[in-house]
Amino acid sequence: MANTKSAKKMTRKIAKRTVINRSRRSRMRTFVRKVEEAIAAGDRTVATEALRAAEPEIMRAAQKGIVHRNTASRKVSRLASRIGALGA
Repeated sequence: MANTKSAKKMTRKIAKRTVINRSRRSRMRTFVRKVEEAIAAGDRTVATEALRAAEPEIMRAAQKGIVHRNTASRKVSRLASRIGALGA
């Protein structure tokens, strides 16, 4: 348990930040899931549109510190390559 005034404030700040981060992470995962579902369905146009919507969300999550920027780039790259493989 926090003893000092500043430690108590930090626990309040951390709790607030945790809620925000959880929401952002969930939002990013939802967008990624939409892309993966379109890929699984084999619909290239829907998958491409979903990726266009998902990429800014993934990069925003990286910018906000939810995921590392290399992780975000890797996710986008792998999704894009899977969409590219649909047409081939």
